[in-house]
Amino acid sequence: MTGLMTGLTNAPPSPSKWITMDNAPPESDAKDIISPLSLSDALDRYEQEISSLKKGYRQERKRIRAWKSHPLSSLSLASIRRSDIATFRNDRIKAGLSSNTVRLDLAVLSHLYEIARLEWGMESLQNPVKSIRLPPVPEGRDRRLEPGELEKLLNVCSDEMAQIVRFAIETAMRRGEILSMDWENVHLEKRVVLLPETKNGKRRAVPLSLEATSILGKRSHKPLEKNGKVWSFNPDVVSRNFAQACRKAELSGLRFHDLRHEATSRLFEKGLTVMQVATITGHKTLQMLNRYTHLRAEDLVRLLDC
Repeated sequence: MTGLMTGLTNAPPSPSKWITMDNAPPESDAKDIISPLSLSDALDRYEQEISSLKKGYRQERKRIRAWKSHPLSSLSLASIRRSDIATFRNDRIKAGLSSNTVRLDLAVLSHLYEIARLEWGMESLQNPVKSIRLPPVPEGRDRRLEPGELEKLLNVCSDEMAQIVRFAIETAMRRGEILSMDWENVHLEKRVVLLPETKNGKRRAVPLSLEATSILGKRSHKPLEKNGKVWSFNPDVVSRNFAQACRKAELSGLRFHDLRHEATSRLFEKGLTVMQVATITGHKTLQMLNRYTHLRAEDLVRLLDC
């Protein structure tokens, strides 16, 4: 399974090898139409027509490349059996990949089969992914900051990195949302940041606490970053800097995304309702919001006495 994530290209390949109801010879029957299309060629078409239009194309492209490097990619769509997919699932788990990673790999393949069946004229094609057990949904992370950890972390961060950490805890915004902020969408007088595009594709207005407003107010006096951005860092730099800071501060098991969990939990601890918190965080379902909420029993005890 080595080398699965290599060989990225910027443009999907030519569709010259695609064979579907639209370009198959008239005398071909359903089996003849389906069988020539290999998984590799189907992945090329799926990437160009479907995946390239998704917001998460960059990450899905890596999964497509992983599938194309697998021996199954040389087989036709119709000849891949559910036992082949079950073996793929088991091999990935044995290789140490997380259940969530394997589920996402399988989701790409399953959607490809559904697109081929519904839109590429392959109505009789069976989706082998639907016939196997998926790895269990992993439990959400529950890492929260312990007393004194935030101070240790901020002490080893650069000024801008410390501001980003504090801002993330105050707003519950995702890393990408924070770093994509433009000054034109920051309204300090109203204490609101507008996010034109978020992970779920919806616009969101994030209310700012006094602390978050103060952080942005201090940055507003600095020279504007390139293209009117609030921050000078990109997501990869923030992740790398955060990991380095955690090592220096001797904090284990903490990731930047855990700050979103921390922030969401703090919003509930302040007494906000589910709808109010969901409006701030952008979670669309109670299930997802619950995965980001980790209330401490000792804090709930105090509420019981009120």
